[in-house]
Amino acid sequence: MRHGDKINNLGRTASHRKALLSNMASQLIVHKRIVTTLAKAKALRTYIEPLITKAKENTTHQRRVVFSYLQDKEAVTELFSTIAEKIGGRPGGYTRIIKLGIRLGDNAEQALIELVDFNEIYGKGKGEAKEAARKTRRSRTGAKKAKTADGAGAASEEKSAE
Repeated sequence: MRHGDKINNLGRTASHRKALLSNMASQLIVHKRIVTTLAKAKALRTYIEPLITKAKENTTHQRRVVFSYLQDKEAVTELFSTIAEKIGGRPGGYTRIIKLGIRLGDNAEQALIELVDFNEIYGKGKGEAKEAARKTRRSRTGAKKAKTADGAGAASEEKSAE
């Protein structure tokens, strides 16, 4: 029975699974998105999100902890430099999994896993819309106050002139 067993073993031994997730995490960090099976993508998400959280604190200890998981100097450098500065304000949810359908060869369900802050399509569209909405709201309220102040001032000047 598998009561309380939440880890997906992916049909591999512990050492094989550790190597698989380490390699996939390194590739995700370097390329910002990878295509894999849905089960591997879900397992990778639980593996890499704590590592990204550790990367927010750029200390020697955190670098060594992350390196013990990844075993790839370039990936660790990339994680602590570009990725950590982009996700600094995000409280979690650093990855996105998008289902792609089935693979023709073996009918496995494919998925794309990507780092959320590095997708230009999703990031710019929503961000620009929110910024534009905020700017227009602020300028409208500011413009109304300015108009009423100017209008009242102009009306009182006209009355005093008469």
